Amino acid sequence: MCDVGHCFGLDLQGLEAFGAGMAAQDRPLVGMFWMVLTGLNFVAVTAIVKHVGSDVPAAQGAFLRYLLGLVFLIPMIGPIMAARLTKRQLKLFAGRGVVHTIAVILWFYAMARIPIADVTAMNYLSPVYVTLGAALLLKEALPPRRLAAVVMALIGAIIILRPGFREIDPGHIAMLGTALMFAAGYLIAKQLSGEVSAAVVVGMLSITVTIGLAPFAWVVWVPVSMADVGWLFLVACFATAGHYSMTLAFASAPLTVTQPVTFLQLIWAVLLGALVFSEPVDGWVVFGGAVIMASISFITWREAVAKRRITPTAHQTKG
Repeated sequence: MCDVGHCFGLDLQGLEAFGAGMAAQDRPLVGMFWMVLTGLNFVAVTAIVKHVGSDVPAAQGAFLRYLLGLVFLIPMIGPIMAARLTKRQLKLFAGRGVVHTIAVILWFYAMARIPIADVTAMNYLSPVYVTLGAALLLKEALPPRRLAAVVMALIGAIIILRPGFREIDPGHIAMLGTALMFAAGYLIAKQLSGEVSAAVVVGMLSITVTIGLAPFAWVVWVPVSMADVGWLFLVACFATAGHYSMTLAFASAPLTVTQPVTFLQLIWAVLLGALVFSEPVDGWVVFGGAVIMASISFITWREAVAKRRITPTAHQTKG
C-alpha cells in the first residue's frame, strides 16, 4: 500500500490490521470507491501543506499538525492504558517514533521545495523499501520475481530523478529519506502488530511523534498565524478521514483490488500542482511513478497468490 498515509499521524499497519479484523467481504467496487475517497483526502492534505509552504518551518508545521491531531487520540487512551506495555515494546515504540519523526520533518521540507507530483511519486518507494528490509532484517523470502519488481521500482525512481539530466533538489533527497524512514517504521510496526491491538499501535505512534517533533519545532519556532493553525488542523481532519476510508477499503476488498487505485493519487497530484500551484507537468515523473506503482501492484499480487497457496479457501479443500 502506498505510504502517503504514513505522513499524517495515523498508522497504516494498525489500520490494515483493524480492517482485516472487520467482516471482510468481496466487494471490489465498494473497496475501490473507498480507496478513491482515501486518495482525495490525502491529496487535500498535500494541497494544504503545500499552501502553508515555507510560512511555517517544516519541523514546526509537522509538530502543530500532530499536536492538533491529538484530539483524535481520545478513544485510544483506554486501550493504551490497559495494554501494560513491556520495556521491549516501549523501546520499539520509541524507536518507531524516532524514525517516523525524521520522516515527517523530511516530508514537510520536501513539500515546500519540490512539485507535489514528485513528492507523491517518490512516496510510492516506501513499500519497496519495506520489501527489501523484510528480506534483509526479518529474513523473509525474496523470490526472483519479487526481486525483479523491486529493481523495476528503483528504475522508476531513477526515471523520476534523472540524475545528470535535471537538477536534483534537496527536496528530492529528503523524499528518498522520507520513504526509507517510513519503511523502517512500518517494519517495527509489523513486529508490534501481533502483540498489541491496532488502537495501541496507532495511538502510540501519535504520542511518540508529537513528543519527538517538539524539540525540533522549538529550535526553529516562529510566530504562526491563526489562519495557518486552522489550515494545519484541517490537515489532521483530512488525514483522519483518509485513514478511516482506507480502513473501509481494506474491509471491502483485497489489496490486489485496491492497490492499483492508489495510482490515481499521482494523477490528482499532477492536476493539483498544475492548476492550483502553476507547477509544470513533468511526464517523466508520471511515467516513473507508474513504473513504481506497477511494481508494487505486482508484489502485492504475488503475495496474495502465495497466501492462497499456503491457506487454501474452503472450496479448494473440497474434493
